[in-house]
Amino acid sequence: MTTIDSKRRVFREIHAAGCFVMPNPWDAGSARLLAQLGFPALATTSAGFAWTLGRPDNGASLDEVLRHLETIVRAVELPINADFEGGFAIVPAEVGANLARAVATGIAGISIEDSTGQAERPLFDIELSVERIRAAREAIDRAGAGVLLTGRSEGFLVGRPDLDETIRRLTAYAAAGADCLYAPGIRSRSEIGAVVAAVAPKPVNVLVGSDFTTLAELAELGVRRISVGGALARTAWSAMLSAATEIAEQGTFRGLAAARPFAEIDGALRRP
Repeated sequence: MTTIDSKRRVFREIHAAGCFVMPNPWDAGSARLLAQLGFPALATTSAGFAWTLGRPDNGASLDEVLRHLETIVRAVELPINADFEGGFAIVPAEVGANLARAVATGIAGISIEDSTGQAERPLFDIELSVERIRAAREAIDRAGAGVLLTGRSEGFLVGRPDLDETIRRLTAYAAAGADCLYAPGIRSRSEIGAVVAAVAPKPVNVLVGSDFTTLAELAELGVRRISVGGALARTAWSAMLSAATEIAEQGTFRGLAAARPFAEIDGALRRP
């Protein structure tokens, strides 16, 4: 069995060069199936997990997320990066304490966001945001865990698509101890290239939630890591809703014909 320390070492190694895709499962079953496709690492998705609870994104509690992280870590032999939202606290010391609990689940990486969840003030002040990243870094270092810390700036997702401000925040997070930088929502070659150049040589994660780019294109721009957030979960929910809507509205079952055979999925989950 792969040890936690070796998972963390591998996770850091794959950030050193090249470009890799780190897809986002939402439960143990989806994690196991993705692992069988040969991806080098997986990441959790706050939205995908919350939907399994019948709640919107960011609707899971800290304790529920910690249990979810333990479940995903146990499900596969791959390194797991945790979507830890905003750290489930505002005060930096509390963010650090919560992050220490997350590290104890066996994750190999973790991300902290700078969004507040408030429409009138969607981002924490940069000074507070930096202190939150610094507290996360200190918690990891105290634990001696070697967990890779990703600093996220959410401006492009919360109605503040200011590239200069995003870069200002990401470079500050890098200086505060973030190992990887992430601005979900940037899409153009110029935006992505500017972020990569600004934080170099630290690696950059790009979110791909739709068909706007390719692995080869992002690798050419110097992107190190690609994740898909809740997109795979949305794809699964979309297929279910399309088939169920046809049944409810038309009384026909054509949508079920596109499903993978029972034996294929069940058989894959029977493998050790």
